[in-house]
Amino acid sequence: MHIQRGRLSIVLLMPFFISVCVSSPRGVIVFCAGDSITAAAYPHFLQKILNRDGLPARVLNYGRSGNTSGEYLDFLVKNLERLIAEQPDFILLQLGTNDLRTDLDFTPTERFRANMKNILTAFRKFRNRNGRIPSILLATIPPVPSAGPLPFDAESLRRVEAEINPTIRALAAEEGILVVDHHGLFIRRPDLLPDVHPSREGYRLLAGNWSAALKPLIKRLIKRP
Repeated sequence: MHIQRGRLSIVLLMPFFISVCVSSPRGVIVFCAGDSITAAAYPHFLQKILNRDGLPARVLNYGRSGNTSGEYLDFLVKNLERLIAEQPDFILLQLGTNDLRTDLDFTPTERFRANMKNILTAFRKFRNRNGRIPSILLATIPPVPSAGPLPFDAESLRRVEAEINPTIRALAAEEGILVVDHHGLFIRRPDLLPDVHPSREGYRLLAGNWSAALKPLIKRLIKRP
């Protein structure tokens, strides 16, 4: 793990849902935010990993299938009071793949940056059960196929490495946020990314990458008086 401190929903159509797994009411609360790469599977696997490792956690899946950064920002703004009531200790944020689309969802990089900054501002209005601002972890996005499926193309692939992920890293540096490198993860294991979405084993790998970043933070929080 590398850490650096319908609409067609990205090919997959699925209704909005919240998956909640509870291991202990006294454990930490992890809020997973993103598009269908979040909504589809990884929070489920993350819950299993944390439980297996004896870390009490409640993992909330707030992935929104098909959302660009702008659409996720709208969702946050419209539902802010309800979402704040979740009182998460950690927020895992991965957005940007749908912003690469070549249809009406296309998002210029500067607009993506502004959206992400506003999303981070919204998340800083959250408080955990001890009244503290949750720790935010920000992920780079995986590559996309260079030749389809539409609405992605070679320019989408170029933007991942030249625009979107550099913007994510720069924002994280400005905001003092931990970066979890999912792009490098799938560069090393392209067999687990058959199209825009990971395979089932790819989702397990994604959850493991999040977990490796989270576990020391969870242990530190549990020890805090």
